[in-house]
Amino acid sequence: MSDSELLSELRDAIEDLDRDLVRLLARRLALAAEIGQIKRRLGLPVMDPAREAEVVRRGAALAREEGIDPELVRDVMWRIIAQARGVQEPPRRPTRPTRPTPPD
Repeated sequence: MSDSELLSELRDAIEDLDRDLVRLLARRLALAAEIGQIKRRLGLPVMDPAREAEVVRRGAALAREEGIDPELVRDVMWRIIAQARGVQEPPRRPTRPTRPTPPD
């Protein structure tokens, strides 16, 4: 196999992994949305700093096991958590714009 063919194969493999990553993110956010519904029913807040820190620490530990920079994984996990918070927030009702009061 030529280097050009190998390069193409490797790029195809990365594209497949990217597709998998996006699907996994979508699945994770769907689970987070379900968790948000349960939190609302239980009267729990969306933010749970202790749980969030635990998730990030676990991700960093997994990164070290795989030989990946834990800081990279921490950054990614915090971004994912921020998105998860967003899908857990209750839907907001649109507010009606207030009419300006005419001057006297």
